[in-house]
Amino acid sequence: MKRAPLSLKAQALALLARREHSRAELRTKLLAHARKRAVHVAAEAAAQAAPGHWGSGWEGDPFGEPSALAARAPADPAVVLDADALAAEVDDVLDWLQAQRYQSDERFVESRLNSRASRLGLTRIRQELSRHGLELDSDTVRTLRQSELQRAREVWQKRFGQPPTDLRERFRQMRFLAARGFSGEVVRQVLGGDGDEPR
Repeated sequence: MKRAPLSLKAQALALLARREHSRAELRTKLLAHARKRAVHVAAEAAAQAAPGHWGSGWEGDPFGEPSALAARAPADPAVVLDADALAAEVDDVLDWLQAQRYQSDERFVESRLNSRASRLGLTRIRQELSRHGLELDSDTVRTLRQSELQRAREVWQKRFGQPPTDLRERFRQMRFLAARGFSGEVVRQVLGGDGDEPR
């Protein structure tokens, strides 16, 4: 029989050991893991309860007693897969992780800014964070706005390094910067406004 999936705490710590996660992102991943774990527990309980099942020395008690995991599981898979119960269990783990400072939305935002701000504009950063259920505070927004033109120029310089030679190339460079979340005004300034040389 397959080994049981990791406990929710162990799975959460394994995910956080790889990189920072927002609470919302971690909750989604843990809910999926909790469902998988519940299905495994139900299947193990059903196998242990099957007539003629004797087990083996590698799957719990050598005399065919159910493992502790299966003994706690209700026989009805609908009970095991109760969405509210799984969500409550996941939320308890998330609260514990936050209390222990293993998970922090503030730390997640900081790590995301450190890795993204040098190559993305404010709009794109906000979009990415909103997918995680997070927002930037007003001081961070102000700081990013103040540095947006400089960051856009650095991104443009690294990618293109020379002014567009025709209208088609100009539109290509504009699309590139806009796709990275820089505002229209900033894009115009980087590309020299109304046809001036890029600065």
